[in-house]
Amino acid sequence: MEKVRIETDVLGEIAVPADKYWKSQTQRSLENFRIGTEKMPKGIIRSFMILKKACAQANLAFGKISEKQADAIVHVCDEVLAGQWMDQFPLSVWQTGSGTQTNMNVNEVITMLGNAYAGEQILSANDVVNCSQSSNDTFPAALHILCALEVHERLLPALDRMIAQFSVLEKENAGIIKIGRTHLQDATPLYFSQELSGYRSMLEHSRQQILAALPFIYELACGATAVGSGINCPVGFDLDVTGRISASTGLPFVPDPNKFHALTSKDACAFLSGGLKALAANLMKIANDIRLLASGPRCNIHEIDIPANEPGSSIMPGKVNPTQCESMTMVCVQVMGNDATVGFAASQGQFELNVFMPVIAYNLDQSIRLLSDSMNSFCTHCLSGLKANEEKMREYVANSLMLVTCLNPVIGYKKAAQAAQYAHQNDISLKEAITTLGYLSEEEFDRYVDAKKMIHTEL
Repeated sequence: MEKVRIETDVLGEIAVPADKYWKSQTQRSLENFRIGTEKMPKGIIRSFMILKKACAQANLAFGKISEKQADAIVHVCDEVLAGQWMDQFPLSVWQTGSGTQTNMNVNEVITMLGNAYAGEQILSANDVVNCSQSSNDTFPAALHILCALEVHERLLPALDRMIAQFSVLEKENAGIIKIGRTHLQDATPLYFSQELSGYRSMLEHSRQQILAALPFIYELACGATAVGSGINCPVGFDLDVTGRISASTGLPFVPDPNKFHALTSKDACAFLSGGLKALAANLMKIANDIRLLASGPRCNIHEIDIPANEPGSSIMPGKVNPTQCESMTMVCVQVMGNDATVGFAASQGQFELNVFMPVIAYNLDQSIRLLSDSMNSFCTHCLSGLKANEEKMREYVANSLMLVTCLNPVIGYKKAAQAAQYAHQNDISLKEAITTLGYLSEEEFDRYVDAKKMIHTEL
């Protein structure tokens, strides 16, 4: 039989496993919310430790707690930040919408570990570790810290890597002409490097859009306490805490200028999620283009070759599939679904508090991690081995009827269209159609129809 100890709170007694460093509120949450398998992200616990450490130091500066108490809190926070004790934070995402139980889980674990470190009972979860705070301001603050850190530490490096990889591919494929396609139909030519530059620019725009959301994420709810009025919190506490968090993370956190906004609105999270969705939309388009361009190899476009990473079929020998593209597009649809969840959650909550914060945290954390991991995987296992099939590209350009577009100024749109239709209907080349119809001589056709002249290289 599992050994237990008895903890008490305002609701009475509850048995807690003897080897755990949490107390009654964590245990009640575990027992009351046996829902799903989704747990609070490790990133939110890390963010809480950054926050609780800063709050302890600020409370010491304001004379709210003793140096010994602050030292014990800081010690435990540093241990958790170093990777210890993560098994002590087991709560489900599907809990109270304010995240109160996760805040108390953090407070309880810090209390028990801090008292063990100090060798005496100097900490209490509510009066000391949670001093000058409420779950209503700590959870949204930790949520914003989570988002800012993961964007800077995970997403932007992966995004920059993918941008750089496309820049490399542009240089490697300079001067290669291919046919363009619009509406899945043949269009006019372009350089393959120009097509690649479009992908690079999509990612650069996504980067700027995500960065545009961060100033709002940097605004923290610290000092708002229960409803935004700052009850039980010293004046200036918000500036002190955010300054300490900025110093420890290297990011420009500031107090939200309106604490009532900080508690009731999750517009910053919705804005950031929109940027992640926009990145997912761009990645979806890029991955789909690449798998279409690589399709075949005998019976489809096959303008590029991508790495053969694993066998593609359990029944068709030698088949290779664009698995990195498929993986990335699945990530993209998950992120788009997550954005819908974040948007709905941000619109909810009544009066002074949004009560959908754990699900917002879970979805933003998952979106950032999935996008980051997927981009790194795509660079390593797909883009780094992408090669142009120049022979196939030349064949398509030579066979394209849309080269006739450059003859619009010479013979007019109507005759050019008639020539293209005649060539298609009679399965002959554009040159044969033009000369057969008597619109131009062979010499004139060769002088006017040149794929290179159809491309503005400065673009």
